[in-house]
Amino acid sequence: MTDQKSKPELTELQHHVTQCGGTERAFDNEYWDHKEEGIYVDVVSGEPLFSSTTKYDSGSGWPAFTKPIHMEQIVEKEDRQMFMVRTEVRSKDADSHLGHVFNDGPVEEGGMRYCINSAAMRFVPKAEMAEQGYAELLSLFD
Repeated sequence: MTDQKSKPELTELQHHVTQCGGTERAFDNEYWDHKEEGIYVDVVSGEPLFSSTTKYDSGSGWPAFTKPIHMEQIVEKEDRQMFMVRTEVRSKDADSHLGHVFNDGPVEEGGMRYCINSAAMRFVPKAEMAEQGYAELLSLFD
């Protein structure tokens, strides 16, 4: 887990989402309709989370992915808030709250919908992945 001293400066919304388990507004967030090729990394730690190759329009107003880049970088926890049982998704290294996962995604892609807050992620364009230290993930786009 990233300690408080080494965390980057977060905006109020990023802090609310990643550190307090908050949620941003649907259809009013940075990446809900973002279509550029690249990867989405944890805004706190920089750990790679999702790729544009698995992003799709779920109609929910939040970024949706069919799967993470590496399952071992995602931690799933039962969430009983909001009068329902859901599965919370957190990043492994930074323990950032990312969003939730549901089993109503595209069946042909495994049936999962990772509904993730834009404020929990930073986008790294494909053209900048190597210079930002993510060259090994360029194979996702082959």
